[in-house]
Amino acid sequence: MKRITGVILALLIMMLLAGCSSDPPGEGRTTRTACLVPSADGTVTFAGNNSSVDCSNTSEGYVMVRYNGDASKIKIQITGPGGTTYTYTSFPGDYQTFPLTEGSGSYRIAVFEHIEGIMYSMILCETADVQLSNEFGAFLYPNQYVWFTESSEAVKLGCSLSDKTSTDLGYVEKVYEYITEKIEYDYDKAEDTPVDYIPDIDDTLKTGRGICFDYASLMASMLRSQGIPTKLVVGYSGKDYHAWISVYLEETGWVDDIIQFNGQDWSLMDPTLGSSNSDDSVKAYISDDSNYRAIYFY
Repeated sequence: MKRITGVILALLIMMLLAGCSSDPPGEGRTTRTACLVPSADGTVTFAGNNSSVDCSNTSEGYVMVRYNGDASKIKIQITGPGGTTYTYTSFPGDYQTFPLTEGSGSYRIAVFEHIEGIMYSMILCETADVQLSNEFGAFLYPNQYVWFTESSEAVKLGCSLSDKTSTDLGYVEKVYEYITEKIEYDYDKAEDTPVDYIPDIDDTLKTGRGICFDYASLMASMLRSQGIPTKLVVGYSGKDYHAWISVYLEETGWVDDIIQFNGQDWSLMDPTLGSSNSDDSVKAYISDDSNYRAIYFY
């Protein structure tokens, strides 16, 4: 995973009425108290050279990989039917979860063992034919970059915010407002982010600071844990490598690349920009689609 260097966080927030809350207090939304839990069931497994890939639940949009060798770390490459290759870093220990974000089709999954420096050796390579039964699974289950469990403080916070809303849209808005108000951008961290950086949502909550990857991971986790399909998107904002999110709502579909509200359409806002700039300057930046270029979806 390349270093995340963007200093702007683009998160989606959709409002039904400009300047008005989309979700008055009331009934209608059921707070979820149980999270989806990925599992390595062992029914479809490829193994060799101290590594194993569990494909038992590819229909739900994920695979699980484990390494028990002597190397300090491994690389995992997943190439989907769309041709994009996703590269992850993992470490010896339990299974970790990785999403299958390009829909149904053939996925090539390769595991590389660290040798020294930047040198790796391939120790396992298999192809999995995936037929999704849950088109949203990859964006509902936790994965390495959007990791949460029922015991996560961020998930508990999500439950408390959900209890105050009556619609999914209202919950998205509550989460957005909380993150805007409570989390500050960490410029020092942005200047010295490890190459293999993996977000920790509870650490972001505890410290109240993070880079764009942390913002996106935190919000995606809080939305997914309440059953709202959410993509963590990585690409470019201007010239900066950057992370943001896209949200699915039943009445609208995937909400992304939509920049304003005119009484019928949805709007997009960037909370990092919004915390330090005028509304006009925020809208001017976000309204230019060329400022955002998506590459990876997690």
